[in-house]
Amino acid sequence: MASSTSGHVTGFAGARLIARGPLAAVARAAHARRKHAPLILDDTTGRAVEIDLRGSVDDVLARLVPPPIAQTPTRGRPKLGVTAREVTLLPRHWDWLATQPGGASAALRRLVDQARRETGDADAIRQAQDVAYRVMTTLAGDLPDYEEAARALFARDRARFEGLIVAWPKDVAAYVGELSERVWPPS
Repeated sequence: MASSTSGHVTGFAGARLIARGPLAAVARAAHARRKHAPLILDDTTGRAVEIDLRGSVDDVLARLVPPPIAQTPTRGRPKLGVTAREVTLLPRHWDWLATQPGGASAALRRLVDQARRETGDADAIRQAQDVAYRVMTTLAGDLPDYEEAARALFARDRARFEGLIVAWPKDVAAYVGELSERVWPPS
């Protein structure tokens, strides 16, 4: 079963771009080039999207849609989108949380929201670097100057980065360059 967080993916056969867009459209193009072992990448995460290309195009597309999950009615409070997970803190942290209005969960949510506001730009740049790096590793890990380009990406040295990837196959360089746009400081 395929899984794409954004629904927008890019397909490659070797170093050649074969399609971009919704997963179903790229899966069609990948099926047509299945002898060339196509690779589909999620544009949001940079991760490979696994699809089963066996059978007809209709078979491939049918496998893209996950089976519906049966919803059984539950008693009690409705789900509010809250996910319960374990948090490990020192006793002094629990003591402080216990004194906060709304309790520990509300205080933790406020702290997380505040941190997200304060570090939002830096987090977005780091995430963009991670996506571009994942794609670089997958498509260009064996290409000349890959390691230097990765260093330039994380150093946020745009001129050096672009100078290094220019010798890569055109489609690979263009895709990596596009994904790296979110890394660079505004001009």
